[in-house]
Amino acid sequence: MKKMLGVLVITLFCLVVYAPRLSAQEKSYEMKSAAATVKDILSENIGKRVIVRMETGDNLEGTVNKVGDSLVHLAKISGRDFYDAAVRIDKISAVIFKVRGN
Repeated sequence: MKKMLGVLVITLFCLVVYAPRLSAQEKSYEMKSAAATVKDILSENIGKRVIVRMETGDNLEGTVNKVGDSLVHLAKISGRDFYDAAVRIDKISAVIFKVRGN
């Protein structure tokens, strides 16, 4: 009985000490404007890895290097060593990017 009580006390202690830290680490993404465009989201992620889903359903993963009026330059395309891509922004249906974690 004392052993179970000890385990319960240790468990409660861990929950009290570590639970606030775990919830503080959670991040979420908030768009800066309800009228944000694909171009705006790409511009916020310059220098970061993203996955762009094309209207055709294909995915391209790379690092956003530069965002122009109609094209985005993705560097270091995943699975294609030594290749970059210039992608038409109007052909992108989604931008997937990492918000939480390492």
